[in-house]
Amino acid sequence: MINKNAPLLPEEVIKRARKLSVPLILDGVKKAKLDIPRDGCMYAEMKPVGTTRLMVGTAMTVETEDGDNLPLNVAAYSVPLEGYVMVVDGKAYKDRPYIGDLFERACQAMGIEGIVINGYSRDSEGTKEIGLPVYSLGLLPRGPIRRGEGNINIPISCAGVNVKPGDLVVGDADGVCVIPRELIEVVLDKAEEKLAYEEKRIALIARYVEAKKNGEELPELAPKEVIEIRSKYEL
Repeated sequence: MINKNAPLLPEEVIKRARKLSVPLILDGVKKAKLDIPRDGCMYAEMKPVGTTRLMVGTAMTVETEDGDNLPLNVAAYSVPLEGYVMVVDGKAYKDRPYIGDLFERACQAMGIEGIVINGYSRDSEGTKEIGLPVYSLGLLPRGPIRRGEGNINIPISCAGVNVKPGDLVVGDADGVCVIPRELIEVVLDKAEEKLAYEEKRIALIARYVEAKKNGEELPELAPKEVIEIRSKYEL
């Protein structure tokens, strides 16, 4: 089954997400108290192959199996790639990889933001050279096969996370998260609140370092929850 891409997310959403990290976005899910499986966080095994630069884009999805990369090629050359992240449910197949650097180079030329594969990849040196964000479960030098058309732009599961075409996909050195399109605004709002909190904490720590160096009174660093617990024991 081949379906058209979901519309690209608004540019303002992409710009806001680019100012955040995957941990901050996941903190946003937690702060918003949303019922998203695993908070939208993919398994720890999903790791960057080459570059760890921030990846942000709109999800397009591919479902395949058994190391068959024909569905990925059908998707790459049949629907627009500009602004999208290709998220592939390869069923965590371990005997063949799904992509190498030739496929990645072509996708990069067509404007893709990144590729996330619930399966394996190869040609890691080439992946590092081109600088396209690629995430997979690991490396396997054996070649893929081409067998069937698979399914393109349907709801899938990838590394423990549900993904629908049009969702927000973000990746960095820590991993990958996916936020349902209808929940993006509230998650970004809460993530930006967490960013503001962290910036204040960093400034406070800097003041502590400066005060310690100058022999001045030290500001309190402990979070309020710690202060409350500590007070019970007169520490």
